Amino acid sequence: MQIRAGCAVINQGTLYMKPNEHAVHFAGTTLGNQRHICALFYTGEQEHRVLLPFIKEGLERGEKAFHIVDPDLRDQHLASLQAAGIDTLAEECDGHLDVHSWQDTYLREGHFDKNRMIAVIEEALQSGHNDEYEARLNHVLPRYRDPVVCVYDCTKFGSGVAMDIVRTHPLVIVGGLLQENPFFVPPDQFLREVRARRPYRRNVA
Repeated sequence: MQIRAGCAVINQGTLYMKPNEHAVHFAGTTLGNQRHICALFYTGEQEHRVLLPFIKEGLERGEKAFHIVDPDLRDQHLASLQAAGIDTLAEECDGHLDVHSWQDTYLREGHFDKNRMIAVIEEALQSGHNDEYEARLNHVLPRYRDPVVCVYDCTKFGSGVAMDIVRTHPLVIVGGLLQENPFFVPPDQFLREVRARRPYRRNVA
């Protein structure tokens, strides 16, 4: 996940960036009011081509980037940022680049807790995979102007899971371009659907 404060997520991570009042450009467009974005990629090359310009633009403006990444890919992620011309050591020392692992965030205390994770993200936003979790995020994110990009590796999910992931995001990247998501479901409706599935799944099991 990546938040760009802007923010983003890399390799099934999240990116957050805390923006100033400048327009925020991402994947061929300028972001409007909706800023919770689903980015599905098949390769690291696709991912870097779309995300690195977004990350670099924010850091050059003095914005803060909060990244949650696979711990096995942290060094690779930092190397990709460096190859794009980002001085990661200087940005981390200045407090502009904040890179966390899944264990520090999603899997703190050894398991995923959606309420704790939402609190972590909101804390990151204030400082300047679970479908229900993604849906609940849509209650929190409209309070902030920060772009939140949820990045997923398409090779690791079946079609049903991928569709639910897409349905929880108002914006989606398709073919490297950012588009309004026609499959987006408001969070309250999606959560009702999730709750309705549970008795069926128990009976099948």
